[in-house]
Amino acid sequence: MKRNTLVRIVGVACAAVMMVAVLAGCVQQDNAAAQQQTDNRKYMTQVNQTMEDLKSRLDSFTDAVSRGDVVGMRTQADNAYKALDELGKLEPPEDLKDIQQEYVDGTNKLKDALNAYVELYTEIDSATDAHPFDWSTYDQRIAASKATYDEGIGKLQSGDNKATEKN
Repeated sequence: MKRNTLVRIVGVACAAVMMVAVLAGCVQQDNAAAQQQTDNRKYMTQVNQTMEDLKSRLDSFTDAVSRGDVVGMRTQADNAYKALDELGKLEPPEDLKDIQQEYVDGTNKLKDALNAYVELYTEIDSATDAHPFDWSTYDQRIAASKATYDEGIGKLQSGDNKATEKN
């Protein structure tokens, strides 16, 4: 009888140890999921802050364009590049790396567009009677710059949409 009791006690103890191990595994999974969620939120908060900064800097660029201020355009474009570079430097959590790539692609397109705008307006500003600006290309160049800009914004929006789907 003592042996049966001992076997039962050992059996119950083993079952208890197994239950604790299973529960510990569940807790670790819950902790990992919570940490992943925290990392995702932190990353998206950084993205949102950078995008707000970028919007402000692009507004300043647009203001310089409306004034025809080429020096101001270059300065504001350089300021926008800083925000664009910050966005590209963010370290995303593993499951958001595809979103980061959309943001990087978008920022590269925006840089290309800003450079094209500055280059165009610099050419216009530096035109002389001896070397006039070729106005026949103006509409085409503006359209190409705008298309590149829109493509960049589209990539950023695509990244936002992917982030929304993952929530």
